[in-house]
Amino acid sequence: MMSMETTNPKIAIVTGAYGAIGFAIAKTLVKNNYEVFLVGRNERRLGEAVATILVLYPEAKVWYEVVDLSRKQSVQDLANRWEGPLNLLVNNAATTPRDRLLTPERLEVQFATNVMGYFWMMQYMHKFMKNENDARIVNVASYWAGDLDMDDLMFEVRHYNNDKAYRQSKQADRMLTVAFSEKLKNDNIKVNACHPGDVNSKLSNNLGYGGHELPEKGAETPLWLASSDEAKNFTGKYFEDKMEMKCQFSKNKEAIESLYRFCSQIS
Repeated sequence: MMSMETTNPKIAIVTGAYGAIGFAIAKTLVKNNYEVFLVGRNERRLGEAVATILVLYPEAKVWYEVVDLSRKQSVQDLANRWEGPLNLLVNNAATTPRDRLLTPERLEVQFATNVMGYFWMMQYMHKFMKNENDARIVNVASYWAGDLDMDDLMFEVRHYNNDKAYRQSKQADRMLTVAFSEKLKNDNIKVNACHPGDVNSKLSNNLGYGGHELPEKGAETPLWLASSDEAKNFTGKYFEDKMEMKCQFSKNKEAIESLYRFCSQIS
């Protein structure tokens, strides 16, 4: 990995950074003088995203890291080669396959990517954020959330439906946001979740939806949580359109801890 010495202390990771919303987030952070690492598993698309940003901002400090977020070892490898501090982590990567697929570790792919990817990135990268100035984690979740079944998280019993699996994963992301906000409180790391805008993307199309907003509009709330002074003191909250919303999934502390324990035990 390249040296991260810079006159600007703001160093950011954006996962799923070549998707519609992820790219809009990464591009805007670069524009605002962040040093940004784009993370995803497709090296060609990562390279194209970096090249596009450099055309727009030739002096930008922007790189990519190839990571399969559905696999624990791949995330651990990123942490092992990381050389410096981290101020901002935007967990954005998600997938919505129409068929039930399994990782080599036998995890259902949506749960592995959309949930465990967030979990592992927070678990292994937060040590680089500890006591950094204004350290923040933003989990891009969704208002389209629910259907979590702790007895069948991998859809071994239930009929797999990618919409239901997606809803489950976004509920889990909102619950894990609360868990990590408590666990990282003493490290002075703020952890929040949000619904992005409704953007027409590969992800939404796989779920059978369109989307009426441009990616830049969809990225506004994640970016607001990531960098605004207004949001710097929030933690453990859920937002839509830059407004804090009551989250029904944050009330059940026992269920949140049960999910956190389950995720912690996955090898």
